[in-house]
Amino acid sequence: MKALFFLRHYNDIDHITPVIAKWIERGHVCDIVMISKKRFDGDYRIEFLKKLEGVRIAHLRDLLSFVEFTKWRLQTILLVRSSYRSFFAPLVKGLARFYHAKRRKATWLHTTRYLLERSFPDGRKGVVVFDWIERNSEICVEWVETLVGIARNQGLGTVSLPHGDSPHASQLIRHGEWQLKPDTSFSAAGIFDKVVVPNELCAKRFRPFLDNQKLIVLGSPRYCEEWLAKLATLMPSSPLKRSDSRLKVVIFLRKANFTTFWEEVGEVVQLIAAFPDVELAIKPHTRGGWKQSLTKDVALRRLTNVTMVGDDIHSVHLLQWADVIIDLATSVAYEAIRTGKPVLAADYLHAGRSAAAVYMPETELRCRDDVYKKINEFLTNGYQSHYIESHRQQFIKEMLDVPGIDVLPHYVTLLESQAEGK
Repeated sequence: MKALFFLRHYNDIDHITPVIAKWIERGHVCDIVMISKKRFDGDYRIEFLKKLEGVRIAHLRDLLSFVEFTKWRLQTILLVRSSYRSFFAPLVKGLARFYHAKRRKATWLHTTRYLLERSFPDGRKGVVVFDWIERNSEICVEWVETLVGIARNQGLGTVSLPHGDSPHASQLIRHGEWQLKPDTSFSAAGIFDKVVVPNELCAKRFRPFLDNQKLIVLGSPRYCEEWLAKLATLMPSSPLKRSDSRLKVVIFLRKANFTTFWEEVGEVVQLIAAFPDVELAIKPHTRGGWKQSLTKDVALRRLTNVTMVGDDIHSVHLLQWADVIIDLATSVAYEAIRTGKPVLAADYLHAGRSAAAVYMPETELRCRDDVYKKINEFLTNGYQSHYIESHRQQFIKEMLDVPGIDVLPHYVTLLESQAEGK
């Protein structure tokens, strides 16, 4: 069977690569079209996929002519909400009036027909796969709607796979979110035949807009045991060296559009750094993380036992290096929970309520005193008895292994059913 996968950024690569690998292991073939920045082409997971027999991978920029790609990219920028908040907003608005819907349609149709004919010549059956597509996605929803519509008319299946694991148990977590009501940005998912989510927390976002025939809960491809075991054999050697310090702590930050209480985050960094024999690494988010105020804090940068980690250091390397993870509601902490490494859910540092704290109240930090007590306890008594094991197992069962531990086979079975044609 044949599948056409579209990948954009790190999140897509993190969550969809395991599914692609299992698809190929089942004896199928696929095309992968990268529609992100070129720098992702050298990611170690992309390099792994390139070596698999039955995988054909290319960047959209290399498939289209310079003129065609420039038109596609320009039209995409014109329809992305963030373009209207930039310095070039007046220019963007002017170009948007020129590139009206009728004019845009010709470019969408051209790229769509070329890509579908390339992957599915002569009416061949198969399935087209994107990640979650939202109304405010960085990829243009209008183009995806065109591609999905034509694919469906050709008898191809269309599936939306996860690019996250819903680290928040609450809804109002971003700047400007003030009303508890269904978030219409998730309504775009209705263009697909099937939308897959890893757990019920994710499903709640989509349920107001999708029926149970479309919305499928299948567990976490990124954090299932099968993929983590495989990933350990693929990732490059870590550039991080283990020193003689007694406690190594990593803080993973969120994107700038999530409401974070940066002043208190800075205070917590200073508090932890004041403990003797502690090292602290701070990992900004891979998309826009360096725009956050904390990364520019001169006082923090002067601390000899605090490091701002660059994009060249993978999260998996930090998870290996760390003894303890402080989590601001990021799903990257789920790997640590899976393996039993201590995670501290610092919910008081942001506007949300984390899934980790809901399932495992023993992990929650509610004030600065809690931070001090936990760090001191780890230094004094170690960190082997951090979790209440029944809580951790419930988290794994309901957040990662749904409906069972055979996560990747369930994903491939779903894609196979859609690839068989309608």
